[in-house]
Amino acid sequence: MPYGYHGKVLHVHLSEMRFEIEEPKEAFYRKYMGGSAMGAYYLLKHTPADADALSPENTLTLAAGVVTGAPISGQSRLAAVAKSPQTGGIGDSQSGGFFPAELKFAGFDAIVVHGKAETPVYLWIKDGMPELRPAEHLWGKDTGEVEDLLKAELDDEKVQILQTGIAGENGVHFSALISMANRANGRTGMGSVMASKNLKAVAVRGKKRPELANKKGLNEHARWGSQNFEDSDIYGMGLYGTAEVVGPQNEGGGLPTLNWSSGVFDGWEKISGEMMAETILKARDTCYACTVRCKRVVETEKVNPRFGGPEYETVATFGSYCGVDDLEAVAYANQLCSMYGMDTISCGATIAWAMDAFERGLLSAEDTDGLDLRFGNAEAMVAMVEKIACREGFGDLLARGSANAAEIIGRGTEDLVVATKKQEAPAHMPQVKRSLGLIYAVNAFGADHQSSEHDPSYKWYPERMAEIGLNDPQPADNINEEKVKFALITQRLYSALDSVGMCQFVFGPSWHLYGPNQLAEAMQLITGWDVTVDELLEVGERRLNMMRLFNAKAGFTRDDDKLPKKFYEALQGGPSDGVKLTEAELETAKDLYYAMSGWDVESGNPTEEKLKELGIR
Repeated sequence: MPYGYHGKVLHVHLSEMRFEIEEPKEAFYRKYMGGSAMGAYYLLKHTPADADALSPENTLTLAAGVVTGAPISGQSRLAAVAKSPQTGGIGDSQSGGFFPAELKFAGFDAIVVHGKAETPVYLWIKDGMPELRPAEHLWGKDTGEVEDLLKAELDDEKVQILQTGIAGENGVHFSALISMANRANGRTGMGSVMASKNLKAVAVRGKKRPELANKKGLNEHARWGSQNFEDSDIYGMGLYGTAEVVGPQNEGGGLPTLNWSSGVFDGWEKISGEMMAETILKARDTCYACTVRCKRVVETEKVNPRFGGPEYETVATFGSYCGVDDLEAVAYANQLCSMYGMDTISCGATIAWAMDAFERGLLSAEDTDGLDLRFGNAEAMVAMVEKIACREGFGDLLARGSANAAEIIGRGTEDLVVATKKQEAPAHMPQVKRSLGLIYAVNAFGADHQSSEHDPSYKWYPERMAEIGLNDPQPADNINEEKVKFALITQRLYSALDSVGMCQFVFGPSWHLYGPNQLAEAMQLITGWDVTVDELLEVGERRLNMMRLFNAKAGFTRDDDKLPKKFYEALQGGPSDGVKLTEAELETAKDLYYAMSGWDVESGNPTEEKLKELGIR
């Protein structure tokens, strides 16, 4: 019996309504570690790159990591990987909560979903025994209703459920997978992929806990985290959630406001994590075995606590992006996204784009179903969230995302889109964190704030950076050769975290509770492997190359690694007034990045030599 994992991958062939259990060898797990890299492996193996993302040919992998289910903070993570209906390339999304650990306890390290069922079904796994059951009675129900129905049907309140919502059923391009009615695999449209297969939900329950190589040592490792938590830089996130960064972002001129026209928002205090804690916070929730407890649970007369509470990205996209300083409205928009199953980042950012177009007279009330879609109109913002989920009126257009909607509308609205590879940008501004611009451009599944470390950390955490070979701290506002190296190396580490299955709020290269060396130590204690930081970096590099390879097969080139026009326009107001990126600096940074990656500089894609080096060919 291996340590840390089961050695079993469940293949669900929906078209034939049958199962296949694969038992990969230990070398397979050591090579990919699970999670996102495992998902990329199965996507490359089973899905033609030119397949329609919503066709039966697309393969959806739900994968835990080799460490998932171990009693240590940060390990209950799930990667969802498939071709993305939003970007047309590889789709990748991460989530936490209790479903990932329970999937492991149910006896499997991953689920690979093939084909399409004739009618809606759900997958039920208990102690290694999979079963497909009818789900017509669940179709059209919100995530809270589905949770209640399935727990009653399975007669077990501790069942963990991952589901696609009504938005996924309706084909919203940025629909999410939801567990616990409030945890999301939010990005890249994985909800609509699952729904396109007529798979409504996956329910898991089990007692098959993987063996640990050194249980005593791991307990000591976990105890260190608990004892040092209050002295760590992650402590504030436990108290105030990720929205604790609203103030610092605004202070540095990096809080995206009015669809990225400014980096400062006058109403920032009203939507901050501190304000949330003082007013509408009901409880701090957690993921399996985690000491941080960063998940918000909020409640008002209108907002139901079962749907959680808004994270920083959500507070920004529905708040400052849209010029809305009404915290209850933001929390209710978040609730709607959890109920219907949508990515809050793309949803809020798409509405902000429409507001920007409305303000400039490029859209009219006739276009927006009579809604006065001006910045600051909280009521209109909330109404549009529901219209998008149900694909009603103007919401049907916005459900395609801002980039696709702009292509259809035209009229100059294309210049207002803030997205890369058609995925809306998260709430961290590359104008003030220069290397993020490079990562937003080159990242295989579009703009993502959790794919690399942010620029200020290089100077603030030199000891941690030295653990991954970065020894020349650079200012946040440049993008020289050393900063490109910083972007690439931290991208590889974050890529490894998404494959191993470790939370990037707990393990990482800088402000996190545990550093890179402690990550390698945890891996050793769980798996018994002599894992090093260098090996983890190689795992991360392999995943990045596999993702890039899939995109290359789908026709992506260097030309797709571009940034939106808004990033090249001067910001207005506050510390970042007048600040902008330039296309020349991005192109120079891309040259350096591709060369450092061992990729072809002209196409931006991996070379055969690099693929062979990493064992991908």
